[in-house]
Amino acid sequence: MQRIMIVGAGKGGSLILEMLKETAEIGVIIDTNPQAPGFILAKQLGIRTGSDWRKYNEENFDFIIEVTDDDRVFQELRAVRGKDAAIIPSSVALLMASMMEEKVRLIKMLKNETHKHDLIFNSTGDGMIVVSNDGEIILYNRAAEKIIGIAQEEAIGRNILDVIPSSRLPMVIASGRTETNQELVLPDGSKIIATRIPIIDDDGAIIGAFSVFKDITEVVNLAEEITNLKEIQTLLQAIIQSSEEAVSVVDEDGKGILINKAYSRITGLSEQEVIGKPATADIYEGESMHMKVLQTRRPVRGVAMRVGPNKKEVIVNVAPIIVDGKLKGSVGVIHDMSEIKSLSRELNRARQIIRTLEAKYSFQDIIGGSEEMTIAIEQAKLGAKTPATILLRGESGTGKELFGHAIHNASDRKYNKFIRVNCAAISESLLESELFGYEEGAFSGAKRGGKRGFFEEAHNGSIFLDEIGELPSNTQAKLLRVLQENEITRVGGTKPIPINVRVIAATNVNLEKGIANGSFREDLYYRLNRMPIHIPPLRRRKEDIPALCERLIQKINQDYGRNIEGVTPDAEKKLMDYDWPGNVRELENVLGRAIIFMNYTETVITLPHLPDLRPKDKQDTGGQEAFPESDSSLASQLDAEEAKILQRTLLKYNKNKTATAKALGISVRSLYYKLEKHQLE
Repeated sequence: MQRIMIVGAGKGGSLILEMLKETAEIGVIIDTNPQAPGFILAKQLGIRTGSDWRKYNEENFDFIIEVTDDDRVFQELRAVRGKDAAIIPSSVALLMASMMEEKVRLIKMLKNETHKHDLIFNSTGDGMIVVSNDGEIILYNRAAEKIIGIAQEEAIGRNILDVIPSSRLPMVIASGRTETNQELVLPDGSKIIATRIPIIDDDGAIIGAFSVFKDITEVVNLAEEITNLKEIQTLLQAIIQSSEEAVSVVDEDGKGILINKAYSRITGLSEQEVIGKPATADIYEGESMHMKVLQTRRPVRGVAMRVGPNKKEVIVNVAPIIVDGKLKGSVGVIHDMSEIKSLSRELNRARQIIRTLEAKYSFQDIIGGSEEMTIAIEQAKLGAKTPATILLRGESGTGKELFGHAIHNASDRKYNKFIRVNCAAISESLLESELFGYEEGAFSGAKRGGKRGFFEEAHNGSIFLDEIGELPSNTQAKLLRVLQENEITRVGGTKPIPINVRVIAATNVNLEKGIANGSFREDLYYRLNRMPIHIPPLRRRKEDIPALCERLIQKINQDYGRNIEGVTPDAEKKLMDYDWPGNVRELENVLGRAIIFMNYTETVITLPHLPDLRPKDKQDTGGQEAFPESDSSLASQLDAEEAKILQRTLLKYNKNKTATAKALGISVRSLYYKLEKHQLE
């Protein structure tokens, strides 16, 4: 193998190196620029590099290729090394490289063209075989392989008579005549229809033959389909007549040719009144959609009109019938509006019932891997297995209602009703009657026979009382009786009604302050607070933000018909730096707003898509974050104590974060977040 030195690692040197790397030993490549492309390639290939060819003057090289475009370098190389090595100047070297590039390009083009031809050759459903003038198979496609039953690898290179003994391709080569649509029996007894064509070169010499063939079974099937056309037509009419949808068909002149029984039932018109009559015969009010479709050749959808002597309100869909590009008529489907209205009313009623009764979420829908959130979820799961009253506490937007749904679905009441009540959304004058119901004549406007309240509706199920801190005093007293005695008394009634209801209450206000200022009953507080669950705000579980973003983006994609894949790291950092006073609800708002204003070609939320999220200023509390006034005292004390514990444990384990996290029983990721939160080393 020839040993070569390349002087110059620019584009030319890189090309020479690429060209010779497999066929010669490249001893060294020289260039004064360490970032030259030839240098980078040489390092990848493990070839020596240098900045001065003189350092390698004592080494033996068969060829020295100079590609610096500097004549002085070439002259100096020829003077010093010209006796013991062949010096190739850059012009010759670059010509060689250019020729090699052109060769590679042409080979690639040839491969691409060959690949395209193979794709076309093998994509057809017809079998194709090409033989040379001595009968050797040179092309044989996948369809031929399937029809004949011999693999492509076995057929290529063999004589056609060895593969298909009855083949007439040798006779076509001998005669030079084309044979069209000839039947042939294959060795397995199956039949094909083949067309055979001689291949003639520019000089008129026959150089081979080409055969295109298809399984005759398809032709037989086609003949059977034609034979059965009448049967199919009869079957089609039977289907149309049995349909509950009213169908009418007219010809290209707008004359009726077919209606079904449902059409007569809806319109009140018989076949004698429609068949052979103009398309306007059935219309009482409106324009003929059949005639419109015949004029425009375009379908119409959802047109309201009145038809028949009974002036029936209907919705009409009409489409053209086009055969081989020619308009043959149109077909219309009529929907009875009275049925549609009835179904619509039932659907709305069902939706109202579902919205009232169903609990939509489970614990699998709650996103949270942080320590505080995990504790809240485990407490909720424990509470779900008991009949105890549960009080969900947390700021607005933390997911209290989500917990309420999940608790109901994880309890033994999950197959019974789940009633949701927002105590702050119902006026004080109506709240008591909505919760406990009322008797007939209890007040002006009361329904005859009275009305069941939410607690009666939730019998054997669960009731979720949101914003429980907003209950007026008289309603608090009645709720206390429900919790103590498991019975309610309707407004205007005297007879107690026993109920079996699990109460799940939620509040974002400080009930203890309400007790202190007299706005909330202390005895009710102790009844509700039997199993309190504190749901942490988002600012105290920021490690959950990436997972929350993923779930919320999936939800927003479904709502808005988008395909957003996620959030970039810098945008995620901005979300992590914000304190989120509105909690998860605010996070969903920010992501939804960003997605609304994104282009449909964009698939990732970036920093510019996000609104201005300014983190709250740090107070001088040793790096602790400022929290709302309602819980600032407790939060600041907890944070200060947490910082002290982290500092002590870090010092104890010589700032080994893995050991510290293990000792504290938290994840390393959670530890890093807490260290950053408290600005600790």
